[in-house]
Amino acid sequence: MTRWQANAVIVFVALIWGTTFVVQQTSMENIGPQYFTGVRFLLGTLAVLPFALRDLRKLKRVGRPLKPMDHVGLFVLGISMYLASILQQIGIMQTTVTNAAFLTAFYVPAVPVLAYLVFRTRPHWSVWPGGAMCVYGTYLLSGGDLAGLGTGDFWVMGSALFWATQVVLIGVMVTRTNAPALVAASQFLITGILGMVMGAFTETFSFADIYNAGFEILYAGIMSAGIAFTLQAVAQNYTEASDAAIIMSAEAVFAAIAGAWFLGERLAPAEYAGCGVILAAIIGVQLIPMMRRRPQIAI
Repeated sequence: MTRWQANAVIVFVALIWGTTFVVQQTSMENIGPQYFTGVRFLLGTLAVLPFALRDLRKLKRVGRPLKPMDHVGLFVLGISMYLASILQQIGIMQTTVTNAAFLTAFYVPAVPVLAYLVFRTRPHWSVWPGGAMCVYGTYLLSGGDLAGLGTGDFWVMGSALFWATQVVLIGVMVTRTNAPALVAASQFLITGILGMVMGAFTETFSFADIYNAGFEILYAGIMSAGIAFTLQAVAQNYTEASDAAIIMSAEAVFAAIAGAWFLGERLAPAEYAGCGVILAAIIGVQLIPMMRRRPQIAI
């Protein structure tokens, strides 16, 4: 695979993840957020399962079985993903697809801050102006009045904190196990089980509801959780991290376009400006630390 082909694959991944915000919202017409999350991630588990089993066989072959702390880490990772997913799913019921996508992206500047708090890894200076830009972008996204943010917007912002936790933990677990597909399948499985269990307490299970939301569940489970993750993992082995950073940031842009196209969502000029500020902050936080000062040529 060439670098350009890999970048094209990552564009496709960003497109899948961006458009998934639409099906997450439309699915709520037929099914509750807990059961949607549960069924979606159980399907995602099935999609990644063949690769996870290959990782498991590899670990056994090299004589490196999972340790008790690995199991604990995978469980905590799964809980983090469940909380991130369910808060986002509840929030998207009460806000627009565009708002949900850009507010979810708050996890990008939050990741290095969280890594510093947990591991004392000093974040790059770009995190601080990036975080300030995200706050300002949210102000614009609310129409210049933070009271204009709805309950759903705050649910989604809460989910961003757990997405940041999930990103930090998945990096730790992949490094510990050297089995990325196994880690992915584990977090999907735990999220799916928790969604089904919580759904049993808070929602009414119905095969008819699952059937009516079938397209959305299949898209979010197979395409978003399963296929997109696998494609991203493969493609990023053949391209530059800076390329992937820019392209993956387009997820929020694809979500905004999909919201306008399929749901007729429209924003005021100031709100579009807020989306632009948040997108600029996301790209800056990812790219600025990768830049290297060019060597000076002595004359």
